[in-house]
Amino acid sequence: MEFNSYFDNASTSFPKPAAVANKIVSYLTQCGGTYGRAAYQRVFEATSMVEKCRDKIGEIAGWANTEHLFFTSNATAGCNTLLRSFPFRKEHIVFVSPLEHNAVMRPLTELSKIYDFTIRILPHQSDGRIDIQLLQAMSKKHIALVIVNHQSNVNGVIQPVSEIGEWCGDDIEFWVDLSQSLGQTECKLDEWQVDAAFFTGHKSLLGPTGIGGFMTRRASEIRPLIYGGTGSNSHSFEMPDELPDKFEAGTPNLTGIAGLLAAIENKPESRHTRDDFYVLLDTIRRNKNLTLFCADNNTNQGEVFSITHVSLFPSELSMKLYKEWGIETRQGLHCAPLAHQHLGTFPNGTVRFSFSPYHTCEDLNKLSEILAKL
Repeated sequence: MEFNSYFDNASTSFPKPAAVANKIVSYLTQCGGTYGRAAYQRVFEATSMVEKCRDKIGEIAGWANTEHLFFTSNATAGCNTLLRSFPFRKEHIVFVSPLEHNAVMRPLTELSKIYDFTIRILPHQSDGRIDIQLLQAMSKKHIALVIVNHQSNVNGVIQPVSEIGEWCGDDIEFWVDLSQSLGQTECKLDEWQVDAAFFTGHKSLLGPTGIGGFMTRRASEIRPLIYGGTGSNSHSFEMPDELPDKFEAGTPNLTGIAGLLAAIENKPESRHTRDDFYVLLDTIRRNKNLTLFCADNNTNQGEVFSITHVSLFPSELSMKLYKEWGIETRQGLHCAPLAHQHLGTFPNGTVRFSFSPYHTCEDLNKLSEILAKL
């Protein structure tokens, strides 16, 4: 069997289920209808496809009210929509985890310049996982918002979202970044008392690029990020309040939604086990030339981790892996400088490995053998 040397699934997953391309081609060549803009069969089919995908994502995320789930181009657009409408005040404190992505940190930093609120880091353990005991000892005074990356795109740490949501309760707005986790890690947003979340389709959901979205319990309080045509209330220059129209101006990415729905409906079973993955981690830990960055406890570990080499820069190590063995990885800061500052790998970063259901036990063993040669 040919070695699956693609280990950059945290950037975008590959391969996709064959049904993804087939569904996109089918939409383009057989359906072709737009979403909710007319009353003929092609439009009915396209609209039904969009709403079916919306419901499927809500089911995976544990979010029952899919009327408050909206499609965007990606998770970044969803996060920006939410942040741009939050009622920040100068006395506010916004807490984030030490493993946040720039999709959160850049808009948050820009808004802090405008509204002069404070950004702080939640109490955490050495691997970046939030320390619930220390969190429970904190005062909630002036804390307006907590944002947590459900699964880190650097070391794969899975955050205790349920416990954080319980602590926030009704007092503090609680948002979760699902970019790396949705489709791979268990998600129960309703049960976890999450107020809003954002996601993308091209990573663990195995869909195409250019499609993502967000969900919120406070849709009536949020302003659209994009204004334009919706096919409804066309007599008015004002954006409609009806959902999802309020947040879905313009013709949606129907090819992206078609592909995402096909990915969800045809998700493959993993060709390796969690034990196979743990064996790989243990082998890397024993390699004296490598430093492994992952969760302190395997139960809190997603299928993403990073390494550094005792003498090679991450850029050199990544290129060596590619030139000598064809292994495709991501090197550098992974758009998450805050995480690397916490892990002590700033500014050079790490070499990251991220896995998909298509990796076999044999692929993991082969990777282990190659890393041992370093």
